[in-house]
Amino acid sequence: MIVQALPGNWLDTGDNAWQLTAATFVGIMSVPGLALLYGGAVKKKWAVNSAFMVFYAFSAVLIAWVLWAYNMSFGKPWFQVPGGLGAWLGHPCPTTSAYNMEKQAIIPSAAAAMPSLGYGQATMVYFQFVFAAITPIILLGAILGRVSFKAWVIFVPLWTTFIYSVGAYSIWGGGWLGSMGVLDYSGGYVIHLSSAFSGFTAAAIIGPRLPRDRESFQPNSLLITLAGAGLLWLGWSGFNGGDPFTANADAGVGVLNTHTATATALLTWVVLDVIAYGKPSVLGAVNGMITGLVAITPAAGYVNGIGAIILGVFAALLPWLTWNFLGQGKTWFSRKVDDVLGVIHTHGVAALVGGIGTGILADPSMVEWYGTKGDQFAATGWWYGNFHQVILQLYGAAFIIVYNVIGTFILLKIIGLFVNLRFDDETLLIGDDAVHGEEAYAIYSDGQKIPVLGD
Repeated sequence: MIVQALPGNWLDTGDNAWQLTAATFVGIMSVPGLALLYGGAVKKKWAVNSAFMVFYAFSAVLIAWVLWAYNMSFGKPWFQVPGGLGAWLGHPCPTTSAYNMEKQAIIPSAAAAMPSLGYGQATMVYFQFVFAAITPIILLGAILGRVSFKAWVIFVPLWTTFIYSVGAYSIWGGGWLGSMGVLDYSGGYVIHLSSAFSGFTAAAIIGPRLPRDRESFQPNSLLITLAGAGLLWLGWSGFNGGDPFTANADAGVGVLNTHTATATALLTWVVLDVIAYGKPSVLGAVNGMITGLVAITPAAGYVNGIGAIILGVFAALLPWLTWNFLGQGKTWFSRKVDDVLGVIHTHGVAALVGGIGTGILADPSMVEWYGTKGDQFAATGWWYGNFHQVILQLYGAAFIIVYNVIGTFILLKIIGLFVNLRFDDETLLIGDDAVHGEEAYAIYSDGQKIPVLGD
């Protein structure tokens, strides 16, 4: 089924309603979803700071997005890849990208290849914004508990402008990787691989938490963490269900595959924890949930139900192995690089599983919105006779990893010339009270004097 614009009346109220709803689901994954997850997963002294930085990032990305970053991610071509491969960045000026909130939604560079969309440009801008916003928020999970708030304030809009927009345009906006045939249904590469390797790079540059915090960093509230995780899981219906850009059968496929893979990954991680440690871990279950969500994201509309289950198993298995045998201080780089929530494992490794898995398991009979089997948009994986798709997926992953590591390194080094990238040791000892003058709970912190009645 291909959506066609109606002469003089292109607005499809069903499509418009679904896109706005799906976008709001994705927004809820950030605020309050990840704000709660982070706020509950850290030490009590960092609960306010961790949650508040999520709200700041959400706001800062929105302003940058509507002013210039959307156009850089989805506008008309600006910078070209040498050798005639295509564009890798859109023009930031709205007048050159046909960016008009009141007009029918288009992606200028991909307009010739895409069916007409049944809603206005404002809906498209909002939908793409929530994806852009959650990406630095995921990155934040690697550097909690020591990154300076001032540095974060500067970093977020700059990272969105110079790092996120390049990946988004290259794969989604009609750029060179998408033109080559690299598949990323809803952000396995653009969002999760990008945030994981940028986060890991940032963690290496900013440095570790205090030794006492690395040794003991117990969650202050597992129930709050679970509440945030639940919002993340259900919000993902909009993440993968909204990317057909229309309320059709593909949206249902994306949603069902998402939850199937996630449930499989959660159960797989729990089983592995029980086998290895004798007990099911709540945090382990959350990690398994996240890996399933991440891995199915690049594949959600391209694989069938069996493919979703296969991805769910490997989405948990490989990150569990890297987390338990390469992470947690077991290797030189994990001792040196303090990735607080293991973003490199739950998002980076899982995104590679999903991206390469898409190249293997993409079923050409699945995609209907972009066309039927044999159409130029049909995705065919190695299992169905197209090994070249695996090569393309590796190309895409390599570009995202290299660009994010180099770009984030340069960006943080420049920011570090003007502000401290991390809090001083005294602030690191105190936490929220020193940074914001506020605490998460109306109970007394370690070492604080309890007032005597009558004082």
